[in-house]
Amino acid sequence: MNATANRKHKDSVFTALFDDNEKLLSLYNAITGSELPLDTPVKIATLDSVLFMDRQNDIAFVINGKLVILIEHQSSINANMPFRLLIYIARVYEKLVDKNSVYRSKLLKIPKPDFIVLYNGTDPFPDEKLLRLSDAFMDAPEVASGLGGFLELEVRVVNINEGRNEDVLKKCKTLSGYAHFIGKAREYLEMGYDLKAALTKAINDCIEEGILVDFLKKHSSEVLNMLTAEWNIEDAKKVWLEEGREEGREEGLEEGVISNIVKLICRKLSKKKTREQIIDELDLDESEIKILDNISDYTEYLSA
Repeated sequence: MNATANRKHKDSVFTALFDDNEKLLSLYNAITGSELPLDTPVKIATLDSVLFMDRQNDIAFVINGKLVILIEHQSSINANMPFRLLIYIARVYEKLVDKNSVYRSKLLKIPKPDFIVLYNGTDPFPDEKLLRLSDAFMDAPEVASGLGGFLELEVRVVNINEGRNEDVLKKCKTLSGYAHFIGKAREYLEMGYDLKAALTKAINDCIEEGILVDFLKKHSSEVLNMLTAEWNIEDAKKVWLEEGREEGREEGLEEGVISNIVKLICRKLSKKKTREQIIDELDLDESEIKILDNISDYTEYLSA
């Protein structure tokens, strides 16, 4: 199966870059230190629809029928990635196996999963960090320790900003080029360029330097549009989160409740849902509607 199917699933520069099997294998080899031949059979398993908080996953593929890889690209730190990837891997397995086979007595062999998050945001973050699903479990003192089953999922988070994990970046030319391009764009933003000008200059610089040349020449307008949309929504979310939290505090809600409802509202806003759709889909009560209405610029964003 050709990896260009990725473009159907999520409109982002990152997923568009890794648009063939060799690039996916090169990426996996660089992150894990593996030495899989670039002609190793790969089957794309990226989800085109995830019925959980309106999310889609970035990249999922199966190597040689034995290893299923889920890779997420994040520009903000998210401690809930193990839980999200638990949802994703269950859906991926549903795609890979015969649904009736789980009811047969013979043991069903499934590809071993590997979970990776590639982080390139601006907030401070170490070169690597391991996130565990078990960190989210509530204490349950009524359950005796050591009894019953146990569920765990570990996610390796790798910082791919330029200048971090250089050994990983050196092993994957596409990933290194992406890190350099994003670094260039941020450099121009810090110099005072507006977003469009910073991205345009970064595109031109990379082409002149021989970095991601074919991709940027062919898709420069798409890259400009995709990153403008991605970075604008990140800026908008920061405003929405703070304004929503302020209203929630005025309503006397607990901080945990505020944080959860504001994040859910932000996800809906990022998909340009209307006020009525958000209220209906999240079943907001009166105090939560006030949080939504306190987000001052969301109507302007929806009309953009």
